[in-house]
Amino acid sequence: MSASIAETARSAQRRILAVLVAAQILSGAGLAAGVTVGALLAQDMLGATGLAGLPSALFTIGSAAAAVVIGRASQRGGRRPGLAGGYTTGALGALGVVTAAVTDNAMLLFASLFVYGAGTATNLQARYAGADLAAPRRRGQAVSTVLVATTLGAVAGPNLVTLTGTLAEAWGIPPLAGPFILAAVAYAAAAAVLWLLLRPDPLNSARALADDQETPAAPEGPAQAGSSGGPRYLLTGAAVMVTAQIVMVAIMTMTPIHMAHHGHPVSATGIVIAVHIASMYLPSPIGGFLADRFGRLRVAAASGLTLLAAGLLAAFVPPHSVALLALALGLLGLGWSFGLVAGTAIVTDAVPLATRAKTQGLVDVAVALAGAGGGLASGLVVAAGSYTVLSIAGGVLALAVLPVVAYTARPRRPAHTS
Repeated sequence: MSASIAETARSAQRRILAVLVAAQILSGAGLAAGVTVGALLAQDMLGATGLAGLPSALFTIGSAAAAVVIGRASQRGGRRPGLAGGYTTGALGALGVVTAAVTDNAMLLFASLFVYGAGTATNLQARYAGADLAAPRRRGQAVSTVLVATTLGAVAGPNLVTLTGTLAEAWGIPPLAGPFILAAVAYAAAAAVLWLLLRPDPLNSARALADDQETPAAPEGPAQAGSSGGPRYLLTGAAVMVTAQIVMVAIMTMTPIHMAHHGHPVSATGIVIAVHIASMYLPSPIGGFLADRFGRLRVAAASGLTLLAAGLLAAFVPPHSVALLALALGLLGLGWSFGLVAGTAIVTDAVPLATRAKTQGLVDVAVALAGAGGGLASGLVVAAGSYTVLSIAGGVLALAVLPVVAYTARPRRPAHTS
């Protein structure tokens, strides 16, 4: 790459990251609404704990569907229309949830939660946009920069539960629907920022730079990360993110229900979820640095071990202790963060520009569906067993990352020639 082309890429990358950071700060508040009160709203409307995991499953399935659409739209027209359209759809879903709560319409609630999931998909897809123009050895840091920007809104969102609930009640809206009003405004604002300011488009710029260099858009990262690349490397990145998502969503979804059953107020739940979401995004620069410095696979292994610790701690802490529950959920968020940063860098390293956005969208479909399964199963497991059983099972499942990483790190045998 010539000096002028490299400087052009660095300048564009700085502007792109600034715009993505602004949009992620706004969208973080929208992301947190469903996490904090979605299960409680469903339980209130349906009157059944066994179905409390359904909201998480629905907006996660919606996230999977949206990931396909966003990935294909980005592949065709660039990141800007894909991301802006995804946030707009999420805002419409949030308004639908509010309407469902006002009319006490469970079917509208389910449909709206599905649409609301587009916001979650977009929030995650934005991390790929941060890596499009990043140098291969800085991709982990670029991904983590976009992720950490979500922290401010995501942490503020749960702590505004009481305020938005009071505001909603003053307007004749059920208090638990209040955070979804905030989500609608936050997602709409993020869509506007991206549509108006995400110029140059990161994916289109990366393609143009590749064409200028007249070199094929080949995977660049596996050598840096200590892997031979190819499908094995891609599948490993996807497996790491899928496992982290299942474990995180399952335990996180039922924590508000677990706390409510032990007499904790919604404000205490908001604190625990705020700690959890902060731990998902705030430490991501550490994960990005470690992934770039020591290799993606080592960070992926650290994800599995951290999630195991989180599950065991959540299982055995006294249920009356908000501080220890917050610590457990903090470790849960940290393990997810390591898995997402490492997995994203692995996938981006392994996929050429010609199919990058489309493949990334499909990987996020798998991640979203895994989360949907984790969210839906979590309510059933707790109803049939307990929160302790769920947490132990999640921690043990996280260990599946270790053999996958070990297999991928194993050097391939050279092909025999006759």
